[in-house]
Amino acid sequence: MVALAAAAGVATDARAAPQTFNTALPVGKGNFVFREQFFAFEASDDPSPADRDLNVRGSIPVRGYGVTSDLALFGILPWLGKELDLTTPGGQRISRGTNGFGDAQIFARYTVFQKDMRGSNFRIAPFAGLELPTGEDDDHDSLGRLPQPLQSGSGSWDPLGGVIVTWQTLDYQIDAQLAYKANTQANGFEFGDEFRFDTSLQYRLLPRELGPGVPGFLYGVIEANLLHQAKDKIGGFNDPNSGGTRLYLSPGLQYVTRKWIVEAIVQIPVVQDLGGTALEDDYALRVGFRGNF
Repeated sequence: MVALAAAAGVATDARAAPQTFNTALPVGKGNFVFREQFFAFEASDDPSPADRDLNVRGSIPVRGYGVTSDLALFGILPWLGKELDLTTPGGQRISRGTNGFGDAQIFARYTVFQKDMRGSNFRIAPFAGLELPTGEDDDHDSLGRLPQPLQSGSGSWDPLGGVIVTWQTLDYQIDAQLAYKANTQANGFEFGDEFRFDTSLQYRLLPRELGPGVPGFLYGVIEANLLHQAKDKIGGFNDPNSGGTRLYLSPGLQYVTRKWIVEAIVQIPVVQDLGGTALEDDYALRVGFRGNF
């Protein structure tokens, strides 16, 4: 499944940035930044007889604060609506789902290297944090307890970290991220650890020539997201119908002004090498806005 949490740090002025992961651009000291993304996700390519169809809708609010020119703190608290339609072994079509806040993430990002040049800059910023069990992890419906992947939360405390690299010029920006999340056990279930590598290119489409009095800029965006997840564990044993590797190509657009950005991107799976009868993704659509104050 496409990772649902995404954060972006922006500088004192709004700038183009990745839409599916973070950037190393600074948050000004004493400044607040915010991002609000709304998403729709669907997975219906089911190799099993259950003919499963999973729909997830929700929002991902991100808040950030610049403690210093190098250190920024971020918090994320998603809202998720999940619905799974499937056919039982007896041939009955049923629907199960839940709605509510998911697990929150808090993390710190620190710039360890920066080089500012005329018309460009380069930054390296590692980050580290924790996913907190704020979402409901014991939801029930008329059929009993919902499977753990349908719960709004995991019930576990999961450390995460990685490093982001950003190269920005007047015409384009390139970002790359390596990230890892170590999922821990709760309720007899443990999601597989997650490793991801993300890249993003944002290229200014309009105006082609820079000049005074331009109110905003239109950027074309292309991102690649590689996600590998280890197998889930149930009662301490690996679930053979879980885990695997996914690669997404993600085209998008951003309109950037001095203080705010509107953006949209669609994540399209191009490689899905999954375990057993794990459900394959169809697409994920994100639209949102960002700003600072």
